[in-house]
Amino acid sequence: MPSRPKKMERQVVGGILRRFRNWLPRHGAGPPQDNLGEVVKEPERAQEHCLPNFAGGQHFFEYLLVVSLKKKPSVDDYEPTITYQFPKRENLLRGQQEEEERLLGAIPLFCFPDGNEWAPLTEYPRETFSFVLTNVDGSRKIGYCRRLLPAGRGPRLPRVYCIISCIGCFGLFSKILDEVEKRHQISMAVIYPFMQGLREAAFPAPGKTVTLKSFIPDSGTEFISLTRPLDSHLEHVDFSSLLRCLSFEQILQIFASAVLERRIIFLAEGLSTLSQCIHAAAALLYPFSWAHTYIPVVPESLLATVCCPTPFMVGVQMRFRQEVMESPMEEVGDEKDILPPKLQEDILESLGQGIKGSQTSEQINEHVSGPFVQFFVKTVGHYASYIKREANGQSHFQERAFYKALTSKANRRFVKKFVKTQLFSLFIQEAEKSKNPPAGYFQQKILEYEERKKQKKPKEKTLK
Repeated sequence: MPSRPKKMERQVVGGILRRFRNWLPRHGAGPPQDNLGEVVKEPERAQEHCLPNFAGGQHFFEYLLVVSLKKKPSVDDYEPTITYQFPKRENLLRGQQEEEERLLGAIPLFCFPDGNEWAPLTEYPRETFSFVLTNVDGSRKIGYCRRLLPAGRGPRLPRVYCIISCIGCFGLFSKILDEVEKRHQISMAVIYPFMQGLREAAFPAPGKTVTLKSFIPDSGTEFISLTRPLDSHLEHVDFSSLLRCLSFEQILQIFASAVLERRIIFLAEGLSTLSQCIHAAAALLYPFSWAHTYIPVVPESLLATVCCPTPFMVGVQMRFRQEVMESPMEEVGDEKDILPPKLQEDILESLGQGIKGSQTSEQINEHVSGPFVQFFVKTVGHYASYIKREANGQSHFQERAFYKALTSKANRRFVKKFVKTQLFSLFIQEAEKSKNPPAGYFQQKILEYEERKKQKKPKEKTLK
């Protein structure tokens, strides 16, 4: 549901937004205007990745939290509350303690984004979802959540196991949550030694494995292997939900809206579906990073966010559809005309070549992401040639010459608009700081494309 803002009819200055002003859910650290009134310093940004990329060696996680529903006094509503925290940090400096309190104060809302009207249940399908919080200093935390019913008999309320980490690797953390869930059926006491072992282990480099030894009562000692994908640029995403929920044409329209930084709302009931689809949609922008408001699942108390006049990418549960529809927005309807027609055809043709049932999630990710990476290779892959470096070390991007270098008029019209976006501006700012193009996945694809073009050129005939 892409849209562009109309004239604002009301300001979004609710107390709930002020409460979380230091931990706003933005995918990248956006400009001050995205912070709903907060004036912040614009932080450094990673050029190649929307979420942090790690070579290995860091800690897996910062916190394991259990968030439970506690009944409010004198009312029927429940309030999400942290009932377990590992590790407990002690002897923190005052500033560190205040930072921790702000972070832990924001998390319960995103573990139970679907409101406070709960009742004890005897059955509840488990849900795995995630959220991203970006601090005003650019530091980024990812919450990996598993919501389920605790062990026991009779009606009971669901609880959430939430792992807070600065590492984007959804497949690996989903496996960790599987292990946490298996242990929670026995006792909370069994979870502690597993998470302690995980905390002491170093996060593996791409393609490497870390093995943990864990004891489970009545089962004995188990060895758990956690392996990172060899190609780590898509390890933070799974395209399966996006493919299941949307057609190739709809995915292309969402991509078109995103590259022009419009307001995009995803509607679905399941938390897993919403978070996975939005992470996947944002990943299609690689090597660019969405730098605006980014909330995979908007909590009920933050629905006013969809009134924000700046760009956003958010997920809203279907039960709140009416509230969203009452917001001052309009559907644009020109998504099919944003991208160059020939390049649209190339993307759809590549996507339509089919995904075999035997393919791994990494292969599916590459199949879906590849055509969009090639789109950027063909339209802006020549950017490095138009960064002129002065003798004094200063760099300057020659914008006009850059888009005029494109021979296709359709490509040139698109790029002329795209260079005005924050997506492109932030990318170029980072490129100007680097003496050489980064040796990442995108640069590799640029070199491969240039080599294919050379091979296609007809060989000159030598006249004797």
